[in-house]
Amino acid sequence: MKSITPLPSRGYALLAQLGNSLQSPFLLLVRLYWGWQFVQTGWGKLHNIQHVIEFFTSLNIPAPAFNVWFVSGMEFVGGILLIMGLGSRLVGLALAFDMVVAYISADQEALRSIFSNPGKFYNADPYTFLFASLMILIFGPGRFALDYVLSLDRRPLKSSTGVHAAA
Repeated sequence: MKSITPLPSRGYALLAQLGNSLQSPFLLLVRLYWGWQFVQTGWGKLHNIQHVIEFFTSLNIPAPAFNVWFVSGMEFVGGILLIMGLGSRLVGLALAFDMVVAYISADQEALRSIFSNPGKFYNADPYTFLFASLMILIFGPGRFALDYVLSLDRRPLKSSTGVHAAA
C-alpha cells in the first residue's frame, strides 16, 4: 500500500523546491548589483587617486600609493569579474579581504562594536560590500555565470559500446 505524504511535508518540499529554483537568479542579482558597486568604487578611486593616497596616508597604511592603486584596481576589475561571474569565488575572497582591511584600517570602532553595538557594525560602509563578497565566496556565482558555463563537462559522450559518439 502506498503511503500518503502529509500536506505539510508536501508543502515544505514545494517551498524548498521554489527556494532552490530562486538561488541562481538571486546570486545573479547580488553579483550584478554589488559588482557594479565595486566597479563604481574602484573607478572613483582611480579617478581621484591623489585624494585617496592622502586618505590612506592619514590612516598610516604602509606604501599608500601602491595600496591605493592595488585596491582601486582590485575593486574595479573584481567588480567587472563579479558581474560576469568569472573567477567568482576567488574574486569574492579578495574583495572580502579588502573589506576586512577597510574595517581594520578605516572603521575600527565599528569593527569593535560588532557584538556590543551591531548597528554600528552593519551601518559602516564596508558591511554590505563584505556581506555580498562573502555570499559569492560561500555560495558561488550560481548558474547564470561564466564560471558555471566553463565548468560544464565538455568531453565527448561515450556510447554504450565505449566508443565516443559523434557530437
